[in-house]
Amino acid sequence: MPKLTISLAQMNVALGDVNKNYTNVEKLIIEAARRGSQLVVLPELWSTGYALENAKDLANVLNSGTFNQLAALATQYKISIVGSILEKRGLEVANSAAFFAPNGRMMGVYRKIHLFRLMDEDKWLQPGSAPLSMDLPWGNTGIAICYDLRFPELFRHYAVEGAKVVIIPAEWPIQRVEHWRALLVARAIENQCYMVACNAVGETGETFFGGHSMIVDPWGKIIIEGGESPMLLTAQVEMDTVEEVRSKIPVFEDRRPDLY
Repeated sequence: MPKLTISLAQMNVALGDVNKNYTNVEKLIIEAARRGSQLVVLPELWSTGYALENAKDLANVLNSGTFNQLAALATQYKISIVGSILEKRGLEVANSAAFFAPNGRMMGVYRKIHLFRLMDEDKWLQPGSAPLSMDLPWGNTGIAICYDLRFPELFRHYAVEGAKVVIIPAEWPIQRVEHWRALLVARAIENQCYMVACNAVGETGETFFGGHSMIVDPWGKIIIEGGESPMLLTAQVEMDTVEEVRSKIPVFEDRRPDLY
């Protein structure tokens, strides 16, 4: 698949209001499908926001609740969907991004490895224990969530594994939005892959989120970038660009992991 059409569902998340958020997401997915997108990316914790003190009540077990609703939407609108929600795992809760194929099949689940203390994730959530790479029709694809963006080792791991795309659902606060923008471009350049990042916007609880959802190409060029209001961003990317950039500057051949 040389071309991939992607939609980013930049939305204002209603704190703890699963039904309201789902209704919003369903409309965005319908519009993404109407635009011919093969993939739609939702923000981090799009169904609840950071209502973590109620995480155990709001969380779903895999293959139930909100997970099943996303699988049904993927099937109905023949579109791949990914975005993170609270997942109940025994007595624990994880911040989990499940990837659904257009036939509704769950291709994998990435659980946020780096928990963000500034939003009390470490108090309420269990960290993930593994990266997630998937072989998808457009190429190898990794998933990271929000704060993970500050840890370049994870993205290098994905790139060395052959990732052409890394998808990043986020709820990144507006006061640090310049970090978000700079780190996304840096990760794209240093790993020579597409960064596909969807942030939330507006006020959720006491936090304002910064938007600026974007797709960055392997050369570090921003293909599309949102503002700071709710919107559905759609762009088509050329998957062949990954190999073109990697052949121009062969950083993976020139790495010296034996020294560092």
